[in-house]
Amino acid sequence: MTNRIPIFAHRGASGSALENTFKAFEKARNLGADGIELDLQCTKDNFLVVYHDLDLFRLTGHRKKVNECTYEELSSFPLGKHFFRCFSKLRIPTFQEVVEWANLYNMPLNIELKESLIGNTQALIDGLRNLKLPRGSHFSSFHDELMRVVKMQRPEFKTAIIVTKKFDWQELQSLSHIDAVHAHKKYYKPQYFKASMDAGKGLRFYAITGSESYLSNPEPSVIGWITDFPDRCAKAQENKK
Repeated sequence: MTNRIPIFAHRGASGSALENTFKAFEKARNLGADGIELDLQCTKDNFLVVYHDLDLFRLTGHRKKVNECTYEELSSFPLGKHFFRCFSKLRIPTFQEVVEWANLYNMPLNIELKESLIGNTQALIDGLRNLKLPRGSHFSSFHDELMRVVKMQRPEFKTAIIVTKKFDWQELQSLSHIDAVHAHKKYYKPQYFKASMDAGKGLRFYAITGSESYLSNPEPSVIGWITDFPDRCAKAQENKK
């Protein structure tokens, strides 16, 4: 880690390698990312796995949902896009495997909790028990109820709410279980900086490409960038004004 604002590689270096795979995570590490953003889902038999979509079709070709499959079934599905998956050796990793990798390289994780956990919070609770993460790791979600579970079980873990256009920024000050806000870069505007500063919560912005002018001179409330292109983002940050 450096003194710069931390750069989290979105699903790994997903601009260069297949998302949420060890290939993407290793690529991000080699490109100088400060951390990894990943997605956490739950299988039918309560395994926590790293995969973005609830539906498996886009990257496996199977018309099933993650929470309709056992982990043994999921682990047999090659990952890839269209024709290329026929030759792929990539598989959906377990959360435990990724945590072990992250701890080995002291690589902070931004763990986004996905929809399959809403109906199975016990799997999340079990996963949080005895969980050790690299310093700088945190949990995020669109689902406030999952952030409450994390904070209740492990109050020392940092949490972030991912906002949508329906989110009431004025309520931030009352959300004591939330430590930060994750927002699309379209929210990089003064009113949202002020709302976050007033609530004492930092901002991380996603969908960053590395071409944004403010990367070299960010607002004080910004505590992280989330990007498919960690090397581009790092280079832009070095161009201090």
